[in-house]
Amino acid sequence: MAHAISSTPARLRPRRRGRTALLATLTGGWLLAVAVQAAPGAQLQPGEAVYRCRSATGQMFVGQSIPAECMDQDVDVLDASGRVVRKIPGRGSMDAIAQEKAAADAKAAQAQRDRTLLATYLTVADIERLRDQRLELLEQQNVVTRQYIANLRAREERLMTSVQEFRPYSARPDAPPLPEQIASEIVNTVKGLQVYEQELTKNTAERERVTNEFASDIARFKELKGIK
Repeated sequence: MAHAISSTPARLRPRRRGRTALLATLTGGWLLAVAVQAAPGAQLQPGEAVYRCRSATGQMFVGQSIPAECMDQDVDVLDASGRVVRKIPGRGSMDAIAQEKAAADAKAAQAQRDRTLLATYLTVADIERLRDQRLELLEQQNVVTRQYIANLRAREERLMTSVQEFRPYSARPDAPPLPEQIASEIVNTVKGLQVYEQELTKNTAERERVTNEFASDIARFKELKGIK
């Protein structure tokens, strides 16, 4: 059961006292009992007396269960003397912790990339040389892919011309039906074109990625080396 602290006027509130007396007062009548469910998995440990938390509206709760109003808030766990023995972070704190960890991980990853960059290259020319090799390889792959596409398009054009001699594409009433073999060749040709065109698109995107990645490496290398 958790209890919400009432809004008793300041003149009726007790003066300063020890933590033990304060808890005794709170649990002895200065709190309004509120029936709530305990948080999933929340359980007081040996030496722990109560939970204490403040809801999003600013209302303070103290009790042996965590109220639903505090499920997203930080929760203090107090011992019998009123000392905070541990904290249960709420959603906001967990998000902040996650963001801090992500920032720390990104910083560590950047430091590792910097070490690798300095250990891999001695000069900017070394980076540019490797970049040019990668781009040349991708360009060679592009040339081969474009040739395949050109061949398949020529084949598609020949097939589409030949089908004009067969039903239902021919205007001749005595035209024979389209042979299954030609229909199959057309389907395979179209599928082949799709595959190679997708490969060409992927290769072009890879060229852009490599170019941008090496440009970033060169800029960072110059920054680390103090090169203008």
